[in-house]
Amino acid sequence: MKKIQEEQLENQDIEIRLLVEGLYQKYGYDFRNYSQAHVKRRILNRFNLSGMKHISDMIHESIYNHKFVDQLLMDLSITVTEMFRDPTFYKALREEVMPVLRTYPSIKIWHAGCASGEEVYSMAIMLKEEGLYGKTQIYATDFNPVIIKQAKDGIYPIGRMKEFTMNYQKSGGKGSFSDYYTANYESAKLLDVLKKNIVFATHNLVTDSVFAEVNLVVCRNVLIYFDRELQDKVIRLFVDSLPSGGILCLGSKENLQFSDHYTKFNPLIPKERIYIKKYQL
Repeated sequence: MKKIQEEQLENQDIEIRLLVEGLYQKYGYDFRNYSQAHVKRRILNRFNLSGMKHISDMIHESIYNHKFVDQLLMDLSITVTEMFRDPTFYKALREEVMPVLRTYPSIKIWHAGCASGEEVYSMAIMLKEEGLYGKTQIYATDFNPVIIKQAKDGIYPIGRMKEFTMNYQKSGGKGSFSDYYTANYESAKLLDVLKKNIVFATHNLVTDSVFAEVNLVVCRNVLIYFDRELQDKVIRLFVDSLPSGGILCLGSKENLQFSDHYTKFNPLIPKERIYIKKYQL
């Protein structure tokens, strides 16, 4: 019995690898170096919901059914986010990074893997309160065009506004969070003025090259879903995107310590995983 179960699990893993390879060959979406535990968990969840008999049936469906592919992409996308997520991070940005950005004639920021946009708008609000938004260009990118549209719309469940408001206050917000959105019975829409200097675009950290040269890269809680090889590849993208003195912000469970590119940065605010690129001699 144990041998049969082991064989079934082995077959399951093979089918999952074939499905992931099929997504890459057919559509160019590359999940081959994502955390295998993450990919397996998300695919098995979709499989259980699909009613199909075998995971291999999902391969056929993904090749011929674009709606099914959209579902898979949403499953595999990293969408866990919120406004002013980890308030101490935003408080550190406000108090220690914004004064540095204030010295620049213009500011360019890249939110890589922006998901549904909450953290992008958090940055826009902070920049506005610090008087820096007018000279800032924000690039917000994700590989999934469906979720990029959600980010661009800036519409979120009204039930999350209480949580977002608390985060905003803890992060050192200088006004009333309710001033930044309009509400109806079910949803809250962020003001268009916050979108003025944001460019939302599709960009795949796994397969695409440098998006732009920027002063600040924010990529929080994305690298934890990648294996070590892919993490190094993405960090190299950030190295190439930042000038000397450029700032890189990672998530609370991420760091550069084990990266091949660790020596290219100095910790700026270690507790909040904020790094500054070294000046080259």
